[in-house]
Amino acid sequence: MKKNIFTIISLFIGIASFSQEKNGTIYIKHPNIDAVNKSIETYLHKDADANAKFYSDTAKFWVSGMEKPIGIKEAIPMFMSDFDYYDSIQLKPNGYPDYLEYDKDHSKVVQSWWTWSGKSKKTGELVKIPVAQFDDFNKDGKIVFESLYGDFSKMKKD
Repeated sequence: MKKNIFTIISLFIGIASFSQEKNGTIYIKHPNIDAVNKSIETYLHKDADANAKFYSDTAKFWVSGMEKPIGIKEAIPMFMSDFDYYDSIQLKPNGYPDYLEYDKDHSKVVQSWWTWSGKSKKTGELVKIPVAQFDDFNKDGKIVFESLYGDFSKMKKD
């Protein structure tokens, strides 16, 4: 009898450990994905004013290697300075972006993967950097936090 009870309890514990719970929805098409793609286009067209329109006024930006995030008003000139040091800058998508809308905490995030490339004006070297980008959105469809992960030490700006 004890063996049967142990078996039944073990079965319930086993079933409980395999339960699933959704925490939102993943989209392959969404206006926030369009916003990220358009912000990339404005960067590639060196249009800082158009690029800024995709971000909230209080947006923060962080990239691998930074100690802390900076404000978007400081970040956009930093983005644009890439063109002072590199020609033929491209951002090629790797795969496709996803928009994740989480139930818990109501987070809204576009995650995308790119390869940034540019030809150094100083050395002529072609630099390629795989990048993972995460853009957090507010309810108004503006980017409030952008983080980029990649080996940006390859980019020489001197």
